[in-house]
Amino acid sequence: MSISFKQARFVTSAFELSQMLADEGAEVAFAGRSNAGKSSAINCLTRQKGLCKTSKTPGRTQLINFFELDPDRRLVDLPGYGFARVSKKMRGHWNQVLTAFLLERRALKGLVIVVDIRRGISELDQGLIDMLGDSLPLHILLTKSDKLSRSAILKTVADTETRLVGPQQSVSTLSTLNRQGLEALEQVCRKWLEPDLSIEHQAAE
Repeated sequence: MSISFKQARFVTSAFELSQMLADEGAEVAFAGRSNAGKSSAINCLTRQKGLCKTSKTPGRTQLINFFELDPDRRLVDLPGYGFARVSKKMRGHWNQVLTAFLLERRALKGLVIVVDIRRGISELDQGLIDMLGDSLPLHILLTKSDKLSRSAILKTVADTETRLVGPQQSVSTLSTLNRQGLEALEQVCRKWLEPDLSIEHQAAE
């Protein structure tokens, strides 16, 4: 059965690993620096303006939020990183929890790293890319593309592609304002969440 992202609904939030949903089914997680446009990207993907709470105040997402597409598949909104006003203790907690989630969770099939296209990949973004290596499929989503000219967009995409380290990593752009690039994001998420359908499609060709 094909996924309908419009059917996404909030299920639960987790602060500790022990509070997460059972490690089964298939999940795609979204990560990124605070204010990179992560919540807006998920809202755009699901066509639901209020599914993820957006804010101009960085660091509002302090929990791991799970959104169910169907009983076996979910989207996961991870806490924004790189926000200086979060306490050192809190940053340490999230580093530990997120590292375990990204490296050990079997249900996790891919990670979207959301990056403000005007800022490019930060040291924290690159650290995450390097940490994952080839252990998990990865997609860099360059948001707010409507803020740049076409030539600037192409240059940033090319620069970003040089940062990728494996065949399971890719990059695309997204404007939540006019939804340019939304189809590319959908294709990436479907590939991770519907691997059986991808295999069937290849076999039919």
